Amino acid sequence: MSVNIRIRDGYAASMPAEILAADDDEDIREMMDVSLSEEFDVETVKDGREAWEYLEESPDSLPKAVILDVMMPEMDGFSVLDRIRENDGMQDMPVIMLTSRSREEDIVRALEAGADDFLAKPFNKSELYGRVQQTLQ
Repeated sequence: MSVNIRIRDGYAASMPAEILAADDDEDIREMMDVSLSEEFDVETVKDGREAWEYLEESPDSLPKAVILDVMMPEMDGFSVLDRIRENDGMQDMPVIMLTSRSREEDIVRALEAGADDFLAKPFNKSELYGRVQQTLQ
């Protein structure tokens, strides 16, 4: 597991991530980081397995929210969401599902599985930021 250490205002910050974002597309991960990093500490990972490992390894310093791509290698977003909702210490954590599949049944499946919100690709930076802000309220 990699931990981002960012230099902010001249000092090293190694605080736990406030937002964990998982997507197998490097460009999407970079966009999420850029879109959210002014307001939040963001940790990005490339698949569902890495997302779950990050959450398991830091039970006392969980992120404020998780963004999960639906279709990822190793473990898909629905599998990670199921594990989050089954875990007593994580079950109330806000989760936003992210996918290029925006059919009504995909949205319903995500919400029925326990997602707090659903964002279809392609999305813009302000939409992502707004959805995260809304989910955290």
